[in-house]
Amino acid sequence: MKERLYLDNCSFNRPYDDQLLLKNYLESEAKLYIQREILNGTYELVWSYIMDYEISFNPFSDRKNQIIKWRKIAKIDIDVSEDIVKKANEIMKKKIKQKDSLHIACALEAKCKYFITTDRKILNKTIDNIIIINPVDFVGMVGEEK
Repeated sequence: MKERLYLDNCSFNRPYDDQLLLKNYLESEAKLYIQREILNGTYELVWSYIMDYEISFNPFSDRKNQIIKWRKIAKIDIDVSEDIVKKANEIMKKKIKQKDSLHIACALEAKCKYFITTDRKILNKTIDNIIIINPVDFVGMVGEEK
């Protein structure tokens, strides 16, 4: 089985942030590399109902349309369930916001090895059975494994 990746909404939106900031540029390039590897079949992308929900509020239709295309590329699409809500409630006890907790719970449900985010508030958290990682760190780590 290929490793499953969950890229959160922050990751998908990073290329639309100010690219003159080095951090944003590096995270964007790393995220785009990860997407190429998904298209090449190296990894499986996981999508979720909470991604659909968050994207629906994106005020920029061009961004929204580009991001939502990845839903069709995803190999797994997680829908809401009692188990996910219950797991998200447990995750929220670690001082993680509700939507972020739902993203992580969906990633866990899909048995993702990695939860890729650019959200600093999530990156310093530890959740059992999943690695929360920045796109740049992910690319650096998997580059060492090859």
